[in-house]
Amino acid sequence: MDSTTQEMKKSEMVQAQAHVFNNICGFFSSMSLKCAVELGIPDIIHKHGKPMPLSDLVEALSLPPSKTEAMYRLMRLLVHSGFFAKQKIDENQEEEGYLLTISSSFLLQNTEFSLAPFVISILTPALVKPGHILCDWFRTGESTAFETDHGIPFWRHLMQNPEYEKGFSNTMATNSKLVMSDIVSNCKSVLENLRSVVDVGGGTGTSARVIAEAFPHLKCMVLDLPNLVANLPGKNNLEFIGGDMFESIPRADAIILKNVLHNWGDDESVKILKRCREAIPPKKEGGKVMVIEIVVEEDSKLENDQLTKTQLYFDMLMMTTFNGKERSEKQWEKLFLEAGFTDYKITPLMGFSSLIEAFP
Repeated sequence: MDSTTQEMKKSEMVQAQAHVFNNICGFFSSMSLKCAVELGIPDIIHKHGKPMPLSDLVEALSLPPSKTEAMYRLMRLLVHSGFFAKQKIDENQEEEGYLLTISSSFLLQNTEFSLAPFVISILTPALVKPGHILCDWFRTGESTAFETDHGIPFWRHLMQNPEYEKGFSNTMATNSKLVMSDIVSNCKSVLENLRSVVDVGGGTGTSARVIAEAFPHLKCMVLDLPNLVANLPGKNNLEFIGGDMFESIPRADAIILKNVLHNWGDDESVKILKRCREAIPPKKEGGKVMVIEIVVEEDSKLENDQLTKTQLYFDMLMMTTFNGKERSEKQWEKLFLEAGFTDYKITPLMGFSSLIEAFP
């Protein structure tokens, strides 16, 4: 073996070893991000309005001076991860300050599409801890790792923890508003010719409100469990209906299922889709079901690697927490055919989700 080949093999081994260690220690990326959000670092840097020196950041955070080096090390990792950038404070000084990046702009509190609540809701011990017992879960009969760890399903855990349920609901509402705004702006033709639509599992109506405001002629209904919608007032073309999607769904031209089916296994998803098909008119009359979910790109190209990784992480979250799954196109097609649909159309949305129109 010549020296060039030896060097290449050595380089590959070093990269492989780094790959293993990066995945072993990767949790520090999540925990550092959570720390930054909880401390309010993105908002402090944003409010500063220009490159913020480390000393000013420590002072603004009201931290002991002894934590200055630790804060530098935290920010070093977050800069490397792309959440912050560094820039000279002015051309005549060597000192650098921190700036937001596009990614950290999504971490600002109280902005329309803030992902800060999502960071807090997902990176809680309740959701992270089941990851530590995946091996045990694979050997047990429990439906989810969450249930193996907590002894109860996730939804019951939510009901028993009202404050966490409130934060979780707000997180889902923020995501709904972001996705539906994308659909209303860039895929409005899918809604223009409809007279009525039911948002199944629509919660407090975040998605339906976006649609109702953009299409005043469209009758928008939100179906969810009676205890969730009992005290929610309708308005103009928006109505809340208490019911069970596994039993029946109000009739409408179209049904919306946003991030509903990924919470369920295939058998339950087929049953929900059958109830949807019963509620809509034939395809020639405009009937359809609009599924807004991830379509996993299992054979993705390198340039889409980040989006594919996001999809696969969400699939693991569904598996460990809800006994659900994120599905590939082939898996979606199988569900639709089993539920009696004849055709479907996939339109990628901003980010890592898609709009799937299924036709009876």
